[in-house]
Amino acid sequence: MSKAIGMVEYQSVPSGVLAADTLIKTAEVEVLLAQTVCPGKYIVLVAGELSAVNAAIEASKMQCGEKLVDSFVLGNPHESIFPAIYGVGIVEDPKALGVLETFSAASIIVAADSAAKTAQVELIEIRLARGMSGKGYLMLTGEVAAVTAAIEKAKAAAAETGLYLDSTVIPNPDKKLWQNLL
Repeated sequence: MSKAIGMVEYQSVPSGVLAADTLIKTAEVEVLLAQTVCPGKYIVLVAGELSAVNAAIEASKMQCGEKLVDSFVLGNPHESIFPAIYGVGIVEDPKALGVLETFSAASIIVAADSAAKTAQVELIEIRLARGMSGKGYLMLTGEVAAVTAAIEKAKAAAAETGLYLDSTVIPNPDKKLWQNLL
């Protein structure tokens, strides 16, 4: 696993594609994801050494800053981020449920990383803007106290950029709900 990840999120496809090219040409980074998301925004997620990711993200922001929606650079991201993004995480014993929603794809990854590093929780899913008008959400599970602490930390992380929308903690979700979520 690379030591850092970074994302840029643009309000238009042309700016996003130009940003992807800029990221790649600026530093030795691996493109993990480059695609359109609702409502016509474009996201680029890269990985690499922290200095390379920082340089690439900054160059992208300089090149296309007027169309930038959100961005981040995370050193040492939590290992559960990628299974949750790709929807391959397996939850054996769901307990309390935490759900948090943001106005951007980038801010939900930062929030999820904060949540996963705060308490003993399992990330279930991180949804990046598809079919959500450009918003993102995360779902996680664990003991009630851990889920509450993780959601509060994630909420604070998303609120730093003003992109927090809503969250909830359900102490004992019905089994029928879990069947639909998992």
